[in-house]
Amino acid sequence: MKRILVFLAMFVPACGGNYPPLETVESVDLERYMGKWYEIARLPNSFQEDCWNSTAEYEIIDSETVRVINRCEEDSAGGPIEEATGKAWVVEGSNNAKLKVSFFWPFKGDYWILELDDDYRWVAVGTPSREYLWILAREREMDDEVYESLLPKLREKGFDVAQLIRQ
Repeated sequence: MKRILVFLAMFVPACGGNYPPLETVESVDLERYMGKWYEIARLPNSFQEDCWNSTAEYEIIDSETVRVINRCEEDSAGGPIEEATGKAWVVEGSNNAKLKVSFFWPFKGDYWILELDDDYRWVAVGTPSREYLWILAREREMDDEVYESLLPKLREKGFDVAQLIRQ
């Protein structure tokens, strides 16, 4: 339970910092985006400090809402499963590339789709503060060449990719 409460802290807006506009993908087909994603890499954050084998699952609830279920193994691979369930809403005018996610009302956080494979095999998701970044894939492993090709794109967007923790 402790981890879930800490996890919710992500969705309190980050303070300070002036950042240039963050570009997202042009559009996202939510139907194709739904399902299970495996975390390949992330920027360090307090709510995932002892998380292993993290996953995110998305399911359409209705025309405006998506269920989000984040899971990880606590303390080590094979450790107890920690789970947090929330909801996401598409930001109007974003062609589904920007969402607001809430795990604890009334707090909502940004979930912006920054890079997305044409076949929806991998995605890079981040926040305009550049504090949070995840690389996710449909499979547990990502080809090194694909991973390395993403890094310059994310660096150009202002993320400190040298700090990424690869799973």
